[in-house]
Amino acid sequence: MYQELDEQSLAKLCSENNRRAQEELYTRYAARLYTLCLRYSDSRDEAQDLVHDSMLKALDKISSFTYKGSGSLYAWISRIAINTALANISRYKFRFVRLTGSSSETIPEPTDEEFTGIPQEKLLEIISNLPDTQRAIFNMFCIDGYSHKEIAQMLGISERGSSSLLAKTKHTLRKQLNDYIKNSK
Repeated sequence: MYQELDEQSLAKLCSENNRRAQEELYTRYAARLYTLCLRYSDSRDEAQDLVHDSMLKALDKISSFTYKGSGSLYAWISRIAINTALANISRYKFRFVRLTGSSSETIPEPTDEEFTGIPQEKLLEIISNLPDTQRAIFNMFCIDGYSHKEIAQMLGISERGSSSLLAKTKHTLRKQLNDYIKNSK
């Protein structure tokens, strides 16, 4: 019965503390939230903790959810998860990266053919090894679609700082991907 509920009905029942609806909410979104949280964390255990904390926050605030069409419940919960992950990063281990001007070293973009030859696990490993700030900005801008203005507000930095760190991150990723491609030939 609960699997057939639309998002709006599910949220309403969750706000009424319906235990089965709350379990359905968790079942429906936990795996996707885990994947999202894994991008912002250092380990699988930490990602699982972030999912748990995010779901508790979502259930606590579900009465404030406003249905805006299909997908809006997941979008709302994922925003809570991202905020939870960012709070975790800043609370425990936000390492700011020193900006040292622009790099004179020009690193070419990997070709589409070279890029598609990189195993997904290796790509995720390279991204996960970025410093926390860079990884967060990369995820927020390139994957989650936040603007530099939104990132700046969420992280308490300037828009220019967000943009600069993203450029530095892309430079780092480009170098590491090229190194991987050269070493795997």
